[in-house]
Amino acid sequence: MRIAVIDGQGGGIGKAIVEKLRQSFGDAIDILALGTNAMATSFMLKAGANEGASGENAIVVNASKVEAIIGTIGIITANAMLGEITPAMAKVIGESPAKKILLPLNKCNIAVAGTRAEPLPHSIDSAIEILTKYMKGEL
Repeated sequence: MRIAVIDGQGGGIGKAIVEKLRQSFGDAIDILALGTNAMATSFMLKAGANEGASGENAIVVNASKVEAIIGTIGIITANAMLGEITPAMAKVIGESPAKKILLPLNKCNIAVAGTRAEPLPHSIDSAIEILTKYMKGEL
């Protein structure tokens, strides 16, 4: 299964996601690091992503070429991450046929009802559980 991890700014969240994916699935999955900038992509590659690309066009081209996308809820919000998520990026990610597994961080002024504020590692663990169920055909 090919998974895209999308992150921006410093790339710390994407790095943590890639590390947990690699720890949980080993080489059974192919991880594509898609950073809004080169630093984010670099951090995800160092964490164990198989391939990486940076910028709007990389995200626009690859969002429909993966089976799952993991990132914060901001990746489907135009102008999130201090403007790093362009309207075109948010549109193609939202329209992608890939299963979107989004961490409910509210830094982009979005609060998702029914979720509770948890430390980032707990949200990543939840994302891994969702991906596991998706890979087993349970979602």
